[in-house]
Amino acid sequence: MNPNIIRLVSGSNAKLDEAAAQATVKISCSSSPAVLDISCFMVGENGKVASDDFFVFYNQTSDPERMVVFNSIDKYSGEFVIDLNALQRSAVAKCVFAATLDGPGTFADVRGARISAAGNGTELVYEISEANAETSLVLAELYRHGGGFKLRAVGRGFHGGLKPLAEAHGVEVEEDDGAAAEPAAGHKEAAAAFSGASAEAVHNTAPKPALNLTKIDLLKQKVSISLRKKNLDQEKARVAVVFDASGSMSGLYAKGVVQRAFERVLAVAASMDDDGEMDVWFFATKCKRMPSVNEHGYEDYVKNTYPGPKMFGGLGIGNNEPVVMADLIKKYTKEEPGPLPVYVVFFSDGGIYETPKISKLLVESSKHNIFWQFVGIGNADYGVLRELDDLRGRVVDNADFFALDDMDEVSDEELYDRLFNEYPKWLREARQKGIVRS
Repeated sequence: MNPNIIRLVSGSNAKLDEAAAQATVKISCSSSPAVLDISCFMVGENGKVASDDFFVFYNQTSDPERMVVFNSIDKYSGEFVIDLNALQRSAVAKCVFAATLDGPGTFADVRGARISAAGNGTELVYEISEANAETSLVLAELYRHGGGFKLRAVGRGFHGGLKPLAEAHGVEVEEDDGAAAEPAAGHKEAAAAFSGASAEAVHNTAPKPALNLTKIDLLKQKVSISLRKKNLDQEKARVAVVFDASGSMSGLYAKGVVQRAFERVLAVAASMDDDGEMDVWFFATKCKRMPSVNEHGYEDYVKNTYPGPKMFGGLGIGNNEPVVMADLIKKYTKEEPGPLPVYVVFFSDGGIYETPKISKLLVESSKHNIFWQFVGIGNADYGVLRELDDLRGRVVDNADFFALDDMDEVSDEELYDRLFNEYPKWLREARQKGIVRS
């Protein structure tokens, strides 16, 4: 029987056949300057492996329960056989599939890289074409969705080989005191750290009490990786966040989704804002500027500031994006203008109908140093936001949009990569036209 083939692009996802009890995930390439070492991180809800037992690769070919079993095919390919029923019952939230070059070159030199997941009559295929000069690459994530599983195409690179890749998923490969490892150390050189002979070199990276690391500290580490990849690590900006507080957002406020989104953006401000503070707006029918906040005031910020939609005595329950956009433009162009770019993350669950007004404000603000990153966190109509690339009359393309099925299902690494997807291009063009002078 020919499988039903579904092709994915970066950031997209699709379901495996829910009737499948087993899936085969295959990673391969047609040519590479070095051996392709393939691995799977079986991570929990916190995005970390519970222990090095749940890092599956050529030197440790299964986890203790044999939910994931690795089979090497040749130097350019391998596959994982996954017991979906056992995985569904386990504490593993998702399987993250990655590849590392064990030798010279980067993934810019690799051709025909792809990952596929097959179960019953469905095969999901993601062909990677956007890899850059990185030596490790996260290809995709297999995660629970309802009674089955979805595969999300990622395509996120890591510089430096295995070490940053492992650290991002909860393990640390320590270098010997006697000699520092090469920046792009191969998988084989690091593999001993994951074998029984050198188990002391690998451990969970849960923060030690003496370090007193906060949630924002940990998120900042992930922000810094994305900033480096986008060549933004030396850039500064004023950072703002806007939250939809219309009636349809009630559930996301009650479940803490808005607070968690706030924390993830606050880590961006703590990393790239000129003074480490983030400006905050909430809007519904009306809008209100809230107290600016830094990384030391994040706990229960949403609950203490605007805990949820209010019809009476609050901002109303409708959708009025233009009113908050106009207030934000007023602050940064008239009340507190400055040379630094303004990076705005604007959360909405849709229901957008003020298309002419929103379009006019985006066109008007394109001559100012403001970049709008719209993020959809629901399944409603996003109107003009889905058509930003076709919006005419702007001096520069000053906005980007992407929608998420479930904010909590998206890893921090993927979220930050997507938040900075269009910003570097805008920054270059805005500088060329003299809009940004910093």
